[in-house]
Amino acid sequence: MNSGILVVVIVLAAVLVGAAFLIPPYLRRKRLRDRFGPEYDRTLEQSEGRRAAERELVQRERRHSSLELRELAPERRDEFTAAWARVQERFVDEPADAVREADRLVTTVMGERGYPTEGFDQQAADLSVEHAATLGHYRDAHDIAVKHADGRASTEDLRTAIVHYRALFLDLTNGHTTHTKDVVS
Repeated sequence: MNSGILVVVIVLAAVLVGAAFLIPPYLRRKRLRDRFGPEYDRTLEQSEGRRAAERELVQRERRHSSLELRELAPERRDEFTAAWARVQERFVDEPADAVREADRLVTTVMGERGYPTEGFDQQAADLSVEHAATLGHYRDAHDIAVKHADGRASTEDLRTAIVHYRALFLDLTNGHTTHTKDVVS
């Protein structure tokens, strides 16, 4: 065999072997980014590195796949929608109570759908798999609720919390509104 051809074959083999090692992590990263959206970046920022972040997201997917999730029956969806309307009406006279009730209602809907409801961090991790687009709203609403508990939230902050809770509420009840402009109105 000609030495030039041998060099080309060796280079091609090296490229193929390199591609075999580089492509799967790239594809996994792309899949996770597509699935988790901003939560991918948030997890990456809070982890010790890309591998740790991706391992965390894969663990969330595994836990999520073991959950027995279900859609809401139309009657229950209607009941929850009516309850949400009462929360929004209550905001006018009792904004702090309305925010607490919004949090309880979102947690109730989560439980009804089959999501475990223990602890905010676990709730957020479980929701991140299918509701990544609205998870930021939930985190923001929770932060405002905590700020209010410390006496540091204004009425405008509480209004913002209601808007954020509403985004997740609609997503969980299959309203599928995930864009801020759709929820602010």
